[in-house]
Amino acid sequence: MDNKLNVAIIQANLAWENPIQNRLNFTQKIENLTNTVDLIVLPEMFTSGFTMSPQLVAETMDGATVQWMLALAKQKTAAIVGSVVIEDSGQYYNRLVFVHPDGKIDSYNKRHTFTLAGEDKVYAKGDQVVIVDYKGFKIKPLVCYDLRFPVWARVQDNFDILLYVANWPTKRITAWDTLLQARAIENMCYCIGVNRVGLDANNYEYPGHSAAYNVLGNVLANLKPNTEGVTEVVLSKSHVDNTRNKLRFLEDKDEFSLE
Repeated sequence: MDNKLNVAIIQANLAWENPIQNRLNFTQKIENLTNTVDLIVLPEMFTSGFTMSPQLVAETMDGATVQWMLALAKQKTAAIVGSVVIEDSGQYYNRLVFVHPDGKIDSYNKRHTFTLAGEDKVYAKGDQVVIVDYKGFKIKPLVCYDLRFPVWARVQDNFDILLYVANWPTKRITAWDTLLQARAIENMCYCIGVNRVGLDANNYEYPGHSAAYNVLGNVLANLKPNTEGVTEVVLSKSHVDNTRNKLRFLEDKDEFSLE
């Protein structure tokens, strides 16, 4: 039996450092989904935008945003994922939170903090690879700048989907498009990237370019640039398995260990 996963990608503008308004905006977008979906993907720091003032917006894992995700995941019978500014043990993290409809929570702390913007000065970086098991798929979640580091994304754990959430600016969007496709091809997996749109308070522009690629790097779905929107894509486990069995490129991959 071929497992299928219906994924809704939400590309949206973000209200700067305003979690309440962002939750309201995303509530409307999620409740407007008319089809049955299994997974809803939101951008990086979806409650605040890419802020370097975490003390203004940080929450805990028991805070309003995670509770909101739990409630909506239960209501829609779908997992919800995006990254949020989280304070944990006296440190701030850019933490991707994956909430299952049954209330289970997986989380991943962004490994590669964006030094160009000083993210490394205010956010602690993660050091754990996370693989989420969901509806017969193994999903490896990553955050924005992680996309530039292929070793961190390389298949070592036999995952089916790479999932990136981002605030990726217009001036470097060619890298976003190119590297998402490359990560799909080199890992022979689905690759989904969800980016925000609009201007932030620092006058950085974000164009979206949210998209999903299949195992061969072909575009399955994308969203119109510079525009809020939602698209859905159906992923097939047999597409991953059959293509890997036919084209056995991963058997020739280099072995390595991460430090």
